[in-house]
Formats: sequence, structure tokens, C-alpha cells
Amino acid sequence: MSNNSRQGTAESPARAGGESNNVPSQNNNLKPVQVKLVLLGEAAVGKSSLVLRFVNNEFQENKEPTIGAAFLTQKCRLEDKVIKFEIWDTAGQERFHSLAPMYYRNAQAAVVVYDVTKSASLDKAKSWVKELQRQANPNIVIALAGNKIDLVQPTEEGEEESAESGRQVPTDEAKAYAMEAGLLFFETSAKKGDGVRDVFTEIAKKIPLELMMSPRPRQIVNGGPSPLPGLPRANGQNPGQNSGCSC
Repeated sequence: MSNNSRQGTAESPARAGGESNNVPSQNNNLKPVQVKLVLLGEAAVGKSSLVLRFVNNEFQENKEPTIGAAFLTQKCRLEDKVIKFEIWDTAGQERFHSLAPMYYRNAQAAVVVYDVTKSASLDKAKSWVKELQRQANPNIVIALAGNKIDLVQPTEEGEEESAESGRQVPTDEAKAYAMEAGLLFFETSAKKGDGVRDVFTEIAKKIPLELMMSPRPRQIVNGGPSPLPGLPRANGQNPGQNSGCSC
């Protein structure tokens, strides 16, 4: 996303796990629990496409690189609570790396994305994980997401994936790293939607209730001044709405 502060929302939250959107009317007035989430990863791994799939259930070919960061929101229901994800989609270019602490500061969750067809992107993801574990909220929930599985050619059962399959990061290798580092692990396709819903559902389940309910600084006010230097006012743009949360 080229806009620094583009906001997407969904009006009717769905239940986690893909249940019906027909929520009893008395629960529609539940106050959403705000969860700040940041996306990190190398440029062109599909961070913006993952968010767009989650928020608006759509995919855009040849998406422009994010400049600075983009801000989107999405609601979903988790048991008897409504979770409102406040998502900071950060730029992956190295020149924006120094801005990252402004976005992951006070974040309760992070999704670190790599490209399963590019081994170097996993190395970059590991460096982001180290930085988060060193400098971010000590209780932050981190998910590692290997994106672009739609580019990998399927293999026969029991057959090892080769370079010809298009995959450079074996699932077992990335999963073992995630387990060792204490991360949630997923493989996704922003293009087809595979696994995207699971990322945010499982993050919501892992965040401690007491942390979600505790007050924290507001990150942005719609129509008001942005709290982060270099970002414009939120303009209230809504690039689209889906029938409910992808969560």
C-alpha cells in the first residue's frame, strides 16, 4: 500500500473458526477489545496482500510497495468477545527499518512474514524475531507466516520437495525454527486465502485476556492527528468491506 494511513474496516464481526455471522443482537453491542498487531518482513513477501485478504477478502496483482506503514482494522469474534485488530503493515525496504520500533512498540501481537520461494527472506524474518524478542513487549505473541505457497508445485506423498517445485524453505525447517523460538507457525497464500484466517484466529486465542482488557495508549484516532511522526492524519478511507471478519 502506498498510502501511509489507509484504513480498512468490517462492520459485522464473525466468530473465530469461520462460524456464522448471525450473532445474537444482544452481543452486537459488545465493546471491542483492541489488539495492536504489526506485520514485519522483507520487501515483497506479501505482507500487504495478507492484510488485504484478511480485512477485505481480496487480492490485488502487482501491488505497489508500502511506503512507511499502512494502518487497517478488522473485527472478529472470539468466544464471547469481539476483537478489534489494529494492524500496522510496515514497509519491508531496508531504508524504513529504523522506523519499525515506532510501530511494534506496545504491540500485543506481530506477524513476521517470509516467502517460501525465497530462502533469504526466512533469514530476514529470523532477524525480525530476534529484534522483537529483544525490544518489543515481553508478552508479545509472534506468528511466523510462510507466504506464497500457491507458487509451490505439489509433490507426491513421501516425496521430498526439490528446487523444481519452487519451494526454497522446507516446511519442516521453518516449523522447527518456530517451535524452538516459541512462535506460532503458519504457511499461507494471500492470493488464494489459504491459512490467512488461521493466523489471526490463533493469535487472538494466544493473547492473555488480562493484557487485552488492560488500558493502553491509543495509537490512532479516526479523523484526528496521527501520534507517529511523519504520518498524515487518518482520512477515514475505507477501501472496501467484506461480509464479515476473515477471522
